[in-house]
Formats: sequence, C-alpha cells, structure tokens
Amino acid sequence: MTPDAAGPDGAPRISVVVIALNEGEYLRSTVESLEATLPPDSEILVVDDGSVDGSAEFLSGAEGALRLVRSNGLGVARARNWGARQTKGDILVFADAHIQLPPEWLPPLLAALDSPQVGAVAPAVYDLDASQNKGFGLYLKGPDLRAGWLHRRGNEPYPVPIAPGCCLAMRREIFQATGGFDDGLLSRGGVDNELGLRFWLLGYELRIVPSVAVGHLFRRVSPYSVSWTTYLHNGIRLALLHLGTDRIARVLEALEKHSAFQAALALAKQGEIGPRRAELEARQVYSDDWFFQRFGPEW
Repeated sequence: MTPDAAGPDGAPRISVVVIALNEGEYLRSTVESLEATLPPDSEILVVDDGSVDGSAEFLSGAEGALRLVRSNGLGVARARNWGARQTKGDILVFADAHIQLPPEWLPPLLAALDSPQVGAVAPAVYDLDASQNKGFGLYLKGPDLRAGWLHRRGNEPYPVPIAPGCCLAMRREIFQATGGFDDGLLSRGGVDNELGLRFWLLGYELRIVPSVAVGHLFRRVSPYSVSWTTYLHNGIRLALLHLGTDRIARVLEALEKHSAFQAALALAKQGEIGPRRAELEARQVYSDDWFFQRFGPEW
C-alpha cells in the first residue's frame, strides 16, 4: 500500500472508477449514490468516454475526491484501466454509470477481498426496472460465449466463474499483477467474461457476495451504437487467448453464422494474439479444461 492509498485511520482507501457514455440522468444518480455510501476519504473518478448528451457536464470543474476525466471511444476495458491508473486508492471499485447502491454495501465486499487468493469480488445484481430479477454471478452458456446469470447458492461469499463488472472490487496489487481488463477488447461486450476466465486460469478466485444487491439499469436500447464486428471480435479474442484448440474451433463455428464474422476474425488476428497467449500460458495455474470441469457446462 502506498502512503497515499491509506485512509487517516489506516484503513484502505477506496477509489471508484465510473465509466460513462451518454448516460443521461443516470450518471448523476450513480454519483450521488456513491457519495452517500462511500467512506469520507474515498475518491470517485468518472471517465466520460465520448458522451454527446451533456450528461457529464455537471462534473465539469470538479476537483478533489470527485473528478471527471474525458476520453474518446476507448471502450469499456481500456477506459477502466485508464481511469484506474489515475487513482491512488488501495481498493479499486469499477462501476457502471447506471447503478444504485444500498447502504453499507462496501464492508461485505472488503471482507470478501481479505484473502490473498481472491482476485475480485462483486455483489448480486438486480434489474432496476424489475427488482425480482436478480443474478448472483454469471457463467458461459456455450460456444457462442453468451453469459447467463446464476441463481443464489448460499449466504456467505462463494466462487463464481464470472463476476459482473457493473460493481466489481479488487485490490490494486491484483490490478497491477494482472493488468486489470484486457486492453485488446474493443467497445463493449464480453469484457467481464474475459476477465473472469483469465483470473481463474491465473489462479485468482472470483467471489460473489450474496448479502449485497446492487441495482443496475438493463437498457433495452443502447444510448450509443455498438458494432457487431467489435462485439464478435471480443468473443473471438477471448477464445484465441484462453481456450484450447477444440474449444476455439467450436467458438468459431458458433459465431461464423453472423455476417460480421469475417471482419471480426480479421480484426482479432491484428491484435498480437500469439505473444499475448504465450505470456498468459507461461503464468497459467489452471487450464480451460479445469475451468469448465469446475463450473460447467462442458462444451
């Protein structure tokens, strides 16, 4: 822990990185929810990644514990990493800009992080428009790499294959050791899937904290355009980086029905897959076979 990271009582300082893009009224609501529930010495950094709706203007000129920085089209993974590197806290919390936090959400997450083998933790997530819809982590459903929500399995924190990134906490030392999110991922889509699989293969556990539930806005229509090419690219990149030959073939077969598949595949091949895969394989503790045998389903 650096001297700047600790709070005045020696407790770890919290840095929240909020990624925003055309969030409308929800960004202000999210910031207010964070300010109302964080310890006084926490910092909040909002990364506005190219909004054109003026939603971040209320933060212009903000200094100190609440700051605004602007980027232009970095995408979710790169914006999270870029923002995190501009903060000082010992604990990093990555947050979407359209969430609602309950009182005392943070202490249970910090307690769940207090173990060297734990890489990141997250709360349960419910739909702000339908609070009865609640998920407790995610899993990969099949070769098309779509993620599905898991049901609750207990009351104490427990391992899950993928932790939802809308409210994800990790120690800065883990962020630095792993590089955080994959800078090779574009725009949005599959970012949390890649981090979950990579963390487990590197030997870091992901845990869900079922006693905490955070509300998340699941938009029916995106406030910005999302390309099928970049979306498919992210899935292909995950497969080429982390999966064995047979599973890579199944992923490509599942995705090739999309008209943007060839463009996405060509884009993925430009991403220096070979060196990155070799680097990760040299550090791997587990294989993708181990991952799917533990969490399923097998495919």
